[in-house]
Parts: sequence; structure tokens; C-alpha cells
Amino acid sequence: MATRKEFLKTAGLLGMAGMIGPASLVAAPAQQKKPASSWIDGSRLVVSVSMQFEAGGQPVNAESPFPQNMVKGYKDLPSETWYQYGYKEGIPRMLDTWDKLGIKVTSHMVGSAVLKNPSLAKEIVQRGHEAAAHGRDWATQYTMSYEEERKFIQDGVDAVKQVTGMTPKGYNANWLRRGEHTLQILQELGFTYHIDDLSRDEPFIIQVNNKDFVVVPYTLRNNDIVLVSGQWYSSDQFLQQVKMEFDQLYEESANRRRMMSVSFHDRIGGTPQMVKAATELFTYMQQHKGVTFRRKDDIARMALSDKTTIRE
Repeated sequence: MATRKEFLKTAGLLGMAGMIGPASLVAAPAQQKKPASSWIDGSRLVVSVSMQFEAGGQPVNAESPFPQNMVKGYKDLPSETWYQYGYKEGIPRMLDTWDKLGIKVTSHMVGSAVLKNPSLAKEIVQRGHEAAAHGRDWATQYTMSYEEERKFIQDGVDAVKQVTGMTPKGYNANWLRRGEHTLQILQELGFTYHIDDLSRDEPFIIQVNNKDFVVVPYTLRNNDIVLVSGQWYSSDQFLQQVKMEFDQLYEESANRRRMMSVSFHDRIGGTPQMVKAATELFTYMQQHKGVTFRRKDDIARMALSDKTTIRE
């Protein structure tokens, strides 16, 4: 079966047939099939893993698996323990797993969560993972004015830098809902990429303030908060769905640049069953030739360095 690129090329030739004649089409030499694009580091398929560090930064009575029926004026104490699991058990377990698998991830850090658990945030960076920004807290930033949002983002950056010593280069808004001024602010503050975009399965470059800015697409399909927490998938269903996504992207990567994004949240992806599923999943991926795991800041750098990166 022809690829879409081959189809479009053939369709274009057929459209010209009336002008140049069928004999010319027959006489044209067959061209060797070549990849439309490839990664500059030699990878066939790049896998990007997100580890959200949010627990401890959530508002009072935040969303949780418990029924949202608390009487106004009272705290949802069991729900708070669900979040506490994220920094007490979840992230430490995931960090050990990433070391075991030999992969590096991007941790999107909420500023207030980092300030509450500074030693854990510092450990994430010390183990070689990326510290990316995820706002000061769980506020809805798309309703903010330019000045309010700029301070909100900067406060989150300052918290991460104060604790870990690293200045975030990537950004993720709460539930991906950025505002009209977000990208302009990110560019002004020295960020190089954001992930609040679901439109592609590979990184691409846009113009912000007349400068290159990278989009490293995120995922909802391979995301534990949507599938496991939101849809109540079991861990084996999560494993099967993400594995099917990998198999398809790996097949496509023979002819074009492909990136796969997988996301874990501290209090969900750090549970024993989900870590077991992740271990099986990533071990399976590592058995395929040309599959590499990259932090999102590394992916952004590769995109900026490659003249063949898609531009929009």
C-alpha cells in the first residue's frame, strides 16, 4: 500500500498526464524510497516520558477519585492523603524505575509543590531528569491578565530554580489550557518550548515574537490521569493501549520522523501496578532497534538544530 506521500506524488503526476502524455510517465525512472525525515541523533523513534510533580501544590478539595460531594466549608481529608501518596511513594518509586530502565524523563513541576518537598525536587534533577515548569500552583491561567500571568509563570520558575538550581526551559499549563499571552510570555522569560499541543506526533517550530519556539506535543491517549484516573482503565488496559500506539508509530517511523509521548502523574503513575506496567511497556520498547528515550529539552534542542523540522 502506498504511503500518503507516495499517493500525493502519484496523484500529482497523473494530474499532469494530460499535458505531458502517458509515455512520459512510463519512461520516468523509479525513485528509491527514502525516509521523509529522521532524527539528527540517529534515532528511529524517540519516546518522551513526562513525570508530573503536582502533589502538595493542589488547592483545597481538589479533584480526586472520591465523589465530589463534600459539604461546603469542610476539608476532604481522605483526598489529601491521595495526593500525599504522590510525593511519599509515587515519585520515589518512579525514580527508582527510571534508573532501573536507564531512561531520563521530564518532570513538570508545580512551584508550590516543589517548595513543599524541596529534597524530592532536588533529587529528581540530581538523578539526571529535566525540571520543567508547571505554573506556580493549580490556578486557571487563561483567565489572567498579561501581568498576572507573567508573574504566575515567573513565580513557578523561581521556585524550581531556587530548589533545584535549574532554570526550566519547557512549560506545561494546568490541563494544557494556556491563555492568549502565554507563548509570548514564555518566549520573553527564556523558555525554548511548550507542550500544550496535541496536533502532531513529532516536534515542530512556530514563530513567537518573531523568534523560533518549539512545540513538543503532549498526549491524552497515553496519559495515566485521563485513562487510569479519569476513565478507570486497569493497568493492563493502559499497557495494551500504549503498546498499540507504540507499534503503530514504530511502523510509521521507518519513513518519517515520529515521537511518542507518555505521561505519568505522581499519585497515579507511581502506584505499584502502574510502575509494573511501565516497566513492562518500556522494556518492550527498548527491544526495538532505534528507539531512544529523550528529555523534552533535548528534543527541543534537536528540533532547533535540524533544518528539516516542520515549521508552522
